[in-house]
Amino acid sequence: MPTDVLMPQMGESIAEGTIVRWIKKVGEPIERDEPLFEISTDKVDAEIPAPGAGVLLEIKAQEGDTVPVNSVVAIIGTAGESTTTAGAVGSSGSAASSGSLGSLADAKTPAAVQTAVERAEPAKPEEPEEPGEPGEPTQSIDQLRRQKSSPVVRKIAKEHGVDIRNLNGTGISGRVTKRDILAFLEKAPAAAAPSVSAASARARAPVPAPPPFAPGEDVRIEKMGVMRKKIAEHMVMSLRTSPHVYSVYEVSFHRVEQLRQAKKAAFEAQGTRLTYTAFIAKATIDTIRDFPFTNASIDGEQIVYKRDINLGVAVALDSGLLVPVIRNAAERNMLGLCRAIQDLAHRARTKQLKPEEVQGGTFTITNPGIFGALFGLPIINQPQVAILGVGAIEKRVVVVDDMIAVRPMCYLSLGYDHRLIDGADAGRFLQALKDRIEQFDESCL
Repeated sequence: MPTDVLMPQMGESIAEGTIVRWIKKVGEPIERDEPLFEISTDKVDAEIPAPGAGVLLEIKAQEGDTVPVNSVVAIIGTAGESTTTAGAVGSSGSAASSGSLGSLADAKTPAAVQTAVERAEPAKPEEPEEPGEPGEPTQSIDQLRRQKSSPVVRKIAKEHGVDIRNLNGTGISGRVTKRDILAFLEKAPAAAAPSVSAASARARAPVPAPPPFAPGEDVRIEKMGVMRKKIAEHMVMSLRTSPHVYSVYEVSFHRVEQLRQAKKAAFEAQGTRLTYTAFIAKATIDTIRDFPFTNASIDGEQIVYKRDINLGVAVALDSGLLVPVIRNAAERNMLGLCRAIQDLAHRARTKQLKPEEVQGGTFTITNPGIFGALFGLPIINQPQVAILGVGAIEKRVVVVDDMIAVRPMCYLSLGYDHRLIDGADAGRFLQALKDRIEQFDESCL
């Protein structure tokens, strides 16, 4: 009997999803758990695995369609099987019209939905990897996951002498997809099985974009993607809501760099990297404790102070920007912050975040400095009232104790809602943050 493939509910408040692309085509065989299609919501992007094995008989929702959760988007069965017996839940999404579905694991949830969503939830990497760093050792947890790629991928890899454990997959839990292996082979068509580092580096290389204009064209019009559309709406709303003001301080990272060099080996031995971002996050969290108005929101004529510090750390993607949230960040030590930051960044880039992991932030850090910017003037992430921008950390000639010295320096900018935070308050916050970074407490490590 054919199996309905349903649009999963990727979060309690999410009522619909947009089909970004179909990974499989009608008539193609598919294994259970193999990525079937990619969706985008206003909270997160994700690849949805097939709820069962068989052949993709019919696609009911096309790329670009936005459909309610629990709607039938495709049908899986055996070759030549009729699709007329499928469709227990219509494409109109009537099953979802009664309100919240509650727990996706509830007994009332159709089996296909439950299976698809459970399979779609990303597993936390055992050894989170900073994006762009060398691949993990042979037979790591992630590499073992990659071996579970589809038979098609394994066949292609075998034919070309490629060890898929060496590739950085974009599928669920880092699995190598057909698109990943083909893109890799296009870049090294004549190469024999390359080394681990070479394979990892090439697999991470971006696929060249098509020419922006066809011959004779002067303009090209594209529909804005779901993520880009939501970012645009949110930023315009924020500017209309909050009167933005900015203050910028220059901070020395000399002390931080000394501690980072002294301690990074110990952190790497525990499976993570000691980054500048972790130092900034720790200093910011401790400073927020002293200035609770930065961890607040405004509701009409009321100020809502938040007890928990849920720290958002922006992650740049090819298609936009996501801000994963480290919940109860004040309860984490430096090791915990390092692991959380790298884990969330990795899963944001591989589309493995859960919707709740980008919700509920109370303060945000964004880092335009990684692209070389001296500093940025970021827009506040509503309903928050402040956002910290981190500029490039680079060596500059400065005066230290009336002598010329070379120090790693950085501009930190604070964007704040002038309805609640005045310039003097922002100055005190930034000065306290500057002091914590320049005199970083070694005991925190």
